[in-house]
Amino acid sequence: MPSESKPQEERFGKALLQLQQLRQFNGPPATFWHGLLEAMAMVSGARLAVLLRQTGEETANWRRVSVWPQNTPPDSAAREFVNDLQAIAGDSRRQDQSVRFYRTAGAVPRTDCAIGVLLETDNAQEAWVAAFLYGSTPESQADVPLGFLRMAKSTPRFYQQHLAGKQSQAVLAHVSGVLDLVTILNAQKHYLAVAMALCNELAARHKSDRVSLGWLEENYVVLQAMSHTEKFERKTEAVKSLEQTMEECLDQDELIVWPPLEADSRVNADHGHYAEQQKTAFICSISLRMGGVPVGVLTCERNTDAFGDEEQRLLSLCGEMAVGRLSELKRHDRWLGGRMALAVKESLGKVVGPEHTWAKLTAILVAVALAVLFFGKMDYRVEAPFILRTDSVAIVSAPFEGYIDEVPVEIGDTVDKGGVILKLDTRDLLLQEASAAADVDRYLREADKARAGNLLAEMRIAQAQADQSKVRLSVVRYRLGQSSLKAPFAGIIVEGDLKKRIGAPLKQGDVLFRLAQLDGMYVECSVKEEDVHELRGDATGEFAFASQPNLRFPLKITRIEPAAQTKEKENIFVVRCGPGAKMETWWRPGMSGVAKLEVGRRTFFWVVSHRTIDFLRMYFWW
Repeated sequence: MPSESKPQEERFGKALLQLQQLRQFNGPPATFWHGLLEAMAMVSGARLAVLLRQTGEETANWRRVSVWPQNTPPDSAAREFVNDLQAIAGDSRRQDQSVRFYRTAGAVPRTDCAIGVLLETDNAQEAWVAAFLYGSTPESQADVPLGFLRMAKSTPRFYQQHLAGKQSQAVLAHVSGVLDLVTILNAQKHYLAVAMALCNELAARHKSDRVSLGWLEENYVVLQAMSHTEKFERKTEAVKSLEQTMEECLDQDELIVWPPLEADSRVNADHGHYAEQQKTAFICSISLRMGGVPVGVLTCERNTDAFGDEEQRLLSLCGEMAVGRLSELKRHDRWLGGRMALAVKESLGKVVGPEHTWAKLTAILVAVALAVLFFGKMDYRVEAPFILRTDSVAIVSAPFEGYIDEVPVEIGDTVDKGGVILKLDTRDLLLQEASAAADVDRYLREADKARAGNLLAEMRIAQAQADQSKVRLSVVRYRLGQSSLKAPFAGIIVEGDLKKRIGAPLKQGDVLFRLAQLDGMYVECSVKEEDVHELRGDATGEFAFASQPNLRFPLKITRIEPAAQTKEKENIFVVRCGPGAKMETWWRPGMSGVAKLEVGRRTFFWVVSHRTIDFLRMYFWW
């Protein structure tokens, strides 16, 4: 018995020592997790252990990370344990632990125990569970291995804190080194001095055989400085090959290493050619960016060992901190003419370059719009309402008292010269005519009778009465001739709706009709006072009737009235215009519409602003 307990004590002590060492472990995480599983299994006496990991908040799909020992003879309890791993891990995550028992029937029945423990970590986005299988463990003794596991489950948290501390120290050392480098660079006042200092410092700190700086000039990378080399011949094949290698890095704007890592998709053919040509084992090229745009390349070469990930990040950080100083001195460390030429070139580059396309397009459109606005011209026309008028208007009135008998025309009808437009009732006149004719005949017979009787006085009286009756007869017949009113000239009836008054009495002189002559109609425009000064006496234009807005007719100004008229609380000037084409048959005096009178060519700016400018001039005038 003492001989069996001694190996167990040695194994237990070794496991405790291993757990203590794992808390300060500096190796890769995979080695740590496997060592932790082995130590926890040994310290708790497990015969089988499995480490599972899950990311996110899901309670399924736990992934096996490590198994101890590697080759375990399968039995029924082990198979049940493996099948229950997902459930054990889920219960352990919810309850921090999980305990299960497997009873095996046979010649010698036994009870195996499975224990799952949620390991403590600093990462809330993932969960780690260690599951262990113990042979021949009664339920009353399950607390013994569980106690050892609880003691060891905090080891991952100490390991992660130790790594974080180591990383913080490394970052602090990197930051301190970068700040020292920036201090050295800022102490230099000229571009080439800063470039040489950067190359020499990086070569010394990273044990590089050579560090070179290339800068983008005229779309090509030009070698600027090489560590521990004051002068170099630019036309040599080595320098050209190095510049080509730098261009490969600049074109991709990526960090490129040689030899490349597996599954590296970056193009590195020029790096390989340069490494073979110069017998260089390891190369690391870093793109230098200024404002997100690559402007230069740092290339490090050495034959001792490859550039690791941490060293690559440090080189990139050094380049980012140095590129601002290099760019500033590159611009200003030159003679005055060179600085002015560079400023002009960059300004023109911003104007014609591909950047800010929409802003430049907007600026061009605004410039074109302003040029059109101030220099472009258009035909400007004054708009004014018009009425179609005529000077030849005849007023037809009642020639004598009477009654309307017949009205063959109405407003809007066209009549010919001499056409009957109204007839008066002539029945009374016909009676008067018959009476006057009878009186003439009677008085003539009385005169003849008096002459035959030599009655001179009676004869003269009868003769005078006959003459009087003849005059009355002439008047009646004259009125009969005027009973049919006729048009004095060819025209159109513009006033006189008398068909509804047939049989109505008339007094002598009552206005019956207004007859307008179609020939000689003109357009009378009402132009506002603020626009009349723009018109010329011989200006032309167009007019359209409100009843036919789709038709346009030419016109020409014939007269501008010298005095203004007040119309609707606004001063207007009457502009008389003659139609520039043959008058249509459907034109009627009194028809209205809109006329547009030509003023001349004006700039677009004047058209849209002259009224506002005139208003402001009057408003601010004193």
